[in-house]
Amino acid sequence: MKVKYNYLVIEGNIGAGKTSLAEMIAKKYNARLILEAFADNPFLPRFYADPDKYSFPLELSFLASRYKQLNEELGLADLFKSFTVADYYFMKSLVFAAITLKGDEFNLYRQIFYIIYKSLPKPDIYVYLHIRPERLLANIAGRGRSYEKSITREYLQRIQDSYFTYFRQNPENRYLVIDASNLDFVNREDHFLRITDLIFGKEFSSGLNVVIL
Repeated sequence: MKVKYNYLVIEGNIGAGKTSLAEMIAKKYNARLILEAFADNPFLPRFYADPDKYSFPLELSFLASRYKQLNEELGLADLFKSFTVADYYFMKSLVFAAITLKGDEFNLYRQIFYIIYKSLPKPDIYVYLHIRPERLLANIAGRGRSYEKSITREYLQRIQDSYFTYFRQNPENRYLVIDASNLDFVNREDHFLRITDLIFGKEFSSGLNVVIL
């Protein structure tokens, strides 16, 4: 099957299954896979323990690492892969900074973000996995990362709201929001196929496209 996208991004809240879905799509379609390298960020556990103190260095470190990774990997051609799929995009930096930074810090961060953002290739489509916060909390607990224990429903709701604010403020992009709260695409192949049939079998216009599965 000929894939109509060259560059596909899977986005979503913490615990939505972004990485799992990106990995499964890459395997099914022989796509080049880009996964966010966040495990070694020294500020992440410190941020969850003391957000006020570590929010700005955390967001700056993510900004730098995401730019470096995407700039390097998207600049490399791979003739043996049909397209590229990633489990995040650079705009994720602004989405999270909007809820962790305040006032002058956020204004400075936003200026830096848009200067860098212009130099990166844009995805053909953003796929956003929309999952209820209650299920996200269960998913987070299930993967057992100690530094994520302090994540609350309210924090997840703020992240979700920030994503949709970004979507509304940047309508020139193409967004596919999939309400997957009732799906288990990791363990059920039929659920996974429903998602891939939607992504690759339907046409979507610029702006927000919302589908409940």
